[in-house]
Amino acid sequence: MANHGMHHLGLATHDMEATLTFYEDILGFETQVCDLLKPEGGGTIRHAFLDMGNGEMIAFMEGNDVPMLPDDYDTGINRGLGIHGGVIHFAFKAADEEDLVAKQEDLRGKGVDVTDVVDHGWCKSIYFRDPNYLQLEYCVVTEELGERHVTDRAEPGWTELART
Repeated sequence: MANHGMHHLGLATHDMEATLTFYEDILGFETQVCDLLKPEGGGTIRHAFLDMGNGEMIAFMEGNDVPMLPDDYDTGINRGLGIHGGVIHFAFKAADEEDLVAKQEDLRGKGVDVTDVVDHGWCKSIYFRDPNYLQLEYCVVTEELGERHVTDRAEPGWTELART
């Protein structure tokens, strides 16, 4: 079975206006669809899909008075799970290293707290958060990937480590 990429990544927000302002005005994503869902149990769900590029989208849902959906859940995912830092995060592609630096400068110019460029050896990244306290990243691959980038799964301890 062939893989065809990602259609969309679905996330939650408590403030759709702040979320759309951030993704449209700060990141430059274009909203493709906004709709209003009315669950049978009551309440409403605002739903918005934004283009991340290459036909892939990020979507946000804002529930209002929806039974079984608490008003105070943590949209930051990591915080809500009690995980420190940005273990769970979402990375957008940068075209090249110059584009990565340009995105960093643009974000800083718009008042976003963004890290210095982090060199991972095979890629470089910058990290920041959205209004929902989601950890975001722009990343660019800096060298051709190959076998040397894959840890030998037969290496002692790898299997046990991977399962923990």
